[in-house]
Amino acid sequence: MGAVRLHAFGEPEVLRYEEVARPEPGPGEVLVRVHAAGVNPPDWYARRGFEKFPPELRPDWRPPLIIGSDISGVVAGTGEGVDDWRAGDEVFALVNFPGRSSGYAEYAVARATDLARKPPGITHLEAAAAPMVTLTAHQFIDKNLKYGGGGTAVIVGAAGGIGHIALQLVRAAGAEEVVAVASGRHEEFVRSLGADRFVDYTRTSVAEAVHDATLLLDTVGGPDAHRLLPALRRGGDLVPVFLGDYRPDRARELGVNVHTDLWQVRSSGSDLTHVAGLLADGRLRVAIDSVFPLREAAAAHRRAEEGHLQGKIVLQVV
Repeated sequence: MGAVRLHAFGEPEVLRYEEVARPEPGPGEVLVRVHAAGVNPPDWYARRGFEKFPPELRPDWRPPLIIGSDISGVVAGTGEGVDDWRAGDEVFALVNFPGRSSGYAEYAVARATDLARKPPGITHLEAAAAPMVTLTAHQFIDKNLKYGGGGTAVIVGAAGGIGHIALQLVRAAGAEEVVAVASGRHEEFVRSLGADRFVDYTRTSVAEAVHDATLLLDTVGGPDAHRLLPALRRGGDLVPVFLGDYRPDRARELGVNVHTDLWQVRSSGSDLTHVAGLLADGRLRVAIDSVFPLREAAAAHRRAEEGHLQGKIVLQVV
């Protein structure tokens, strides 16, 4: 089969299209003929060897590697003990996350429990864009935090993959006001998704523009993340998606709950089935920033490094 592999960690050019052996599903696994694969931040973290991760959080992955965890396609075979899936079923999945997966390929093996049925009303490109970002937003906001709406909800990085999904979920959950934080070029896009107010972070800091928020979901993180704390009211919830410096002592002083315990999304076919229902009836939509052929995975990663995405980057396999 054709697949994109890396033989050394580094810049996008290490991603090479090659012919490799087709995998075989083991017990409890399903072989999927991949039609499209989503591109996510963990993909370029892996491509770089997780160089910016603290040593205790750095996976011991060694080349050669096929990366990629978001797939949409058709069941091509099943392993022993798999009764819920049949050849020809259209499926999508976040595969084996956190952990190694091999989605940048014509065929991929997934645990049967990671799979959900692809909604018939969306394309494989749209389905491949969905798993990681929708599961992250759903698991953080709905399932773990059990956000019930009310008050002001702030989404930092609202035009990006996770951000534009989170914006729609807090709107659906009943937030009284949804504040989208992004660069100015994205205002029309995030307002089309339901944002009530827009903050251009290149002109105004979040803490200057927003006060007394009940929920803030930060998809950016980094060393300056603590500057978001004053935007929340006492008892407010800050949910980080990526690692950041949230100054625990300062957060306690302000009475802000920083939920670093929620930051890792996990594969779940049952959770993705819930998301599939939202996608099927139009309550949730996944925006696609750009599409690249599988052979041009390096170009897709270069696009990611440019930043300022509106939604997701997807690799078209078939």
